[in-house]
Amino acid sequence: MRHTTVRPSALPAHHRHAPWPYQRLDVPALRAAGHRPHPVRQFVLKTRSRCNLACTYCYVYAMADQSWRDRPATMAPATVRLAARRIADHATAHELPRVDLVLHGGEPLLAPAPELTAPVTEIRAELARRSPGTRVTASVQTNGTLLTPRRLDALAAAGIRVGVSLDGGLPAHNSRRVDHAGRPGFAAAARGLRLLARRPESYAGLLCVVDPAQDPVETYESLLGFGPPAIGLLLPLANWSTPPPGSRPGATPYADWLIAVFERWWHDGVRRTRIRLFEEIIALLLGLPAATESLGLTPAATAVIETDGALEQADSLKSAYEGAAATGLHLARDSFDDLLDHPGMAARQLGRAALPAGCRSCELVAVCGGGHYPHRYREGLGFRQPSVYCADLQHLIRHMAAALHTAATAATGGPDPAPEPTGPGRTARTAAARTPAHRPAGAGRPVADHRTTAGHDREATS
Repeated sequence: MRHTTVRPSALPAHHRHAPWPYQRLDVPALRAAGHRPHPVRQFVLKTRSRCNLACTYCYVYAMADQSWRDRPATMAPATVRLAARRIADHATAHELPRVDLVLHGGEPLLAPAPELTAPVTEIRAELARRSPGTRVTASVQTNGTLLTPRRLDALAAAGIRVGVSLDGGLPAHNSRRVDHAGRPGFAAAARGLRLLARRPESYAGLLCVVDPAQDPVETYESLLGFGPPAIGLLLPLANWSTPPPGSRPGATPYADWLIAVFERWWHDGVRRTRIRLFEEIIALLLGLPAATESLGLTPAATAVIETDGALEQADSLKSAYEGAAATGLHLARDSFDDLLDHPGMAARQLGRAALPAGCRSCELVAVCGGGHYPHRYREGLGFRQPSVYCADLQHLIRHMAAALHTAATAATGGPDPAPEPTGPGRTARTAAARTPAHRPAGAGRPVADHRTTAGHDREATS
């Protein structure tokens, strides 16, 4: 493999804000020692860099990084063609059986219907020609306000599933989701969702940012009113230098909120929807591999292509500091293999070795995985801290491990040892091994990674 050097223009901010990994991780030494990179499998195309909403918590527009201001509003056809060639290069070189494409923004539905699906069509054609064994899945993440029958027809014809960002099924839940004049976006999003719900083959699900100020069960039940096949519950993007709203020592408001939803979902008796956060924790407790990089130790495998052709890391990093997602790489001169040797990308493929000592020795590390990478950031130190949500994650995981143990014990019809204080993953696996037919409601495996409702594990911008 060719070892690349990150372009100097991309490094000063990284060195200043995040010494780990940018000063302290020696990628050539990693490669020489035999640590091989994992290929990119998910490609996020920022087809639009602008949005018709101005959500107050959006990491693209309202947080530390403001690079969107200097980017083209639209991804040009020439950039799409170049992206298709680079993706096909990567799929061919690594013999990828599948790649996942995500249309993202900004708001990708700002594109007219005829243009909306063009990037997916172009990439599919290039892969069919050069890597015919590679299957393509495609999705779009939208705020839902611009969904129309015509757009939905175009997306369905192109085999593109639709995920919608919404923070609850009532207007009060969505007070932070407003347009540029401060007007609520909920009514338009609800109209779009009602259209989408009539097309179950196109409906990927809903994405919701947790808000402890809202009633958790009311929020969950109201989202069910839109009939989502899946719900993604996201912790707000926060870190040690910009703590989560409402956080205080000794309190776990986010775990408390999520546990209330979990209890409602777990004891529902019927599978009304999937909740990916809960499914992932259950899978990891049972010793199954993770399908997300926000939990567990699975290597990151997502690349972002900006409207100007820049190759970037997960753009949730933009919540940390200006330029946090930047790599200095570009489609015109760099490959996705080059991206894999970027220190930020290499760090996110190290698993346990990327974590601080306290995390590495924690009994929950195989489940928590140190938490979502952006949540580990501390100004001047970088990304080798525990998650700012560490206490919340521990509380949630332990609660779910106990619930899984109780369900498995009940299914055996006999006594079972109490959960061991160390290793809830071992306890859950032991109990589940006695009841192989047991599968909790909603505990199917998610599809892919990054964070959209189509199996994408990204924080919402839409």
